[in-house]
Amino acid sequence: MQQSGGTRFVSVRFGNVLGSSGSVIPKFQKQIEAGGPLTVTHPEITRYFMSIPEAAQLVLQAGLMGEGGEIFVLDMGEPVKIAELARLMIRLSGHDEQRIAIEYTGLRPGEKLYEELLADSETTLPTPHPKLRIARAGRPDPEVIRACLAWLAIAGATAEDEVKQRLSTWVPEYVPQGVGQHGLKS
Repeated sequence: MQQSGGTRFVSVRFGNVLGSSGSVIPKFQKQIEAGGPLTVTHPEITRYFMSIPEAAQLVLQAGLMGEGGEIFVLDMGEPVKIAELARLMIRLSGHDEQRIAIEYTGLRPGEKLYEELLADSETTLPTPHPKLRIARAGRPDPEVIRACLAWLAIAGATAEDEVKQRLSTWVPEYVPQGVGQHGLKS
């Protein structure tokens, strides 16, 4: 989207923001208050976390540093096992797993065990800020972009299977529902 002399487009990628809407922390707090159980999709599922002030500061920093066209990736530190986070919250609330259990509900369709901030083909470059890097994303094929835009202009109401088929053609990392990563049905 970046064109010389126009609006500066800068993107930022990062994981979960603690305390934001959709964060697991408030969900676990409510489940503890209700007497449990704490629901976790899978014992091995991991996610990256950062605080709201840290996320906001890094987004603003990326906006200041960006010249246009960059994709900034925030240093999220080490991923956290959600089951370990649940255990910690149970202990911090003064309980144990005999009083408040952890229940594994199974991965949801399309959900991955491990969060990926970069595609397999991407690398990053350093910036002056130690917690910001710039993703070296591959350039999309202009013919693919033209085909995608042409299809979107005429597609209208399209069957879900066709949308998934088109996405899997245009987005190499996209895996339609069915047998997904790790051999798990998604």
